Amino acid sequence: MNNNFNKFPKDFLWGGALAANQCEGGYKEGGKGLTTVDLCPAGENRRKVMEGKIDILFGTHKLLNDKVDFKDLGLLIIDEEQRFGVVHKEKVKKYKSSIDVLTLSATPIPRTLQMSMSGIRGLALIETPPEKRRPIQTYVMPESVNIIKDAIYKELSRNGQVFMLYNSVEKIDNKLEEIHKLVPEANIRYAHGRMTKVELENIMIDFTNHKFDILLCTTIIETGIDIPNVNTLIVLDADRFGLSQLYQIRGRIGRSDRIGYAYLMYNSRKELNDLAVKRLNTIKEFTELGSGFKIAMRDLSIRGAGDILGSEQSGFIDSIGIDLYLKMLKEEVDKLKGIKIEEEKDESSKPLIEVEFQYLIIKDRECCQTSRKTFVHAETGSKADRGGMIFLCEIPLLRQ
Repeated sequence: MNNNFNKFPKDFLWGGALAANQCEGGYKEGGKGLTTVDLCPAGENRRKVMEGKIDILFGTHKLLNDKVDFKDLGLLIIDEEQRFGVVHKEKVKKYKSSIDVLTLSATPIPRTLQMSMSGIRGLALIETPPEKRRPIQTYVMPESVNIIKDAIYKELSRNGQVFMLYNSVEKIDNKLEEIHKLVPEANIRYAHGRMTKVELENIMIDFTNHKFDILLCTTIIETGIDIPNVNTLIVLDADRFGLSQLYQIRGRIGRSDRIGYAYLMYNSRKELNDLAVKRLNTIKEFTELGSGFKIAMRDLSIRGAGDILGSEQSGFIDSIGIDLYLKMLKEEVDKLKGIKIEEEKDESSKPLIEVEFQYLIIKDRECCQTSRKTFVHAETGSKADRGGMIFLCEIPLLRQ
């Protein structure tokens, strides 16, 4: 891929506009010597893409639109792969025959992970964390006003900032008033996906420049946000989020040499179901750096591998069982790779009952008049070995 880097246009695909903007800015600093870096083709930019005048293009799902036609695309990089649906991935498949495709994810969805584990897709792990990063201290607990207050004041005392995730746009104004009353000294604003692009950009720029202390937000911060001064995260109603989603959200803090604190809270009056308990226990268990792959594996065991040839990206193979499904899948992958498949000689795979005989001679029959069951005494075996066996058969009684 390095040899062809300067020969073809490159396409960087992100699952969110904020992430794409941040990554574009970072690449402009590090990508010196490259001719053009642009964001999301529209109007004049689309014409430049068709003419091949843009070398590196940053954008969101919009890059997969049928109206965007690349002159000679050589490399497609998809970041935050777990945020893309089946429709988008089917469009990517059309590119794969002619270009290199690299997908990145800290927590791949179950189907993608299973395809990698079974050999259908290539897999590479980056286990070395960035320099000076520390594990995030994670707490799972019922919602508590006192703990929220203490956590905010603790972060403000070290001149830091706070993410508070409240995923309800309709009630976010009321929640803002509650936090104001709880910590009146703090400067608080909110952000959500229904705001305009300009409003969101202004809020994020102000928050990055530390013009206010607490950002009350929805899951819009889930991916791509990199603000090193934010090192406390409070998630309300954490039981409503998926496992990989919680991991991604937690990754918004602890992006410097400071210790990050994540408080995952749920309604104390609500009884959590088994899946919610498993998710919260898993995110609490895996706190070390680079644990995304382990969390994805646990998510695979909780949600199932989904349908490789269909649209389901998670779920269990109930009809044939996961073991038989994986065995059949491995055999087909090996066939495509040209690997010779040997017959399995494992004794444990044999049937539980195995009966061999050449003939059956009924010696006698005793019929019970009060039951519809007939006991048949039979002689079975080969010429070398004959023995008696009792068969219990459900057959109708003969009328005498």
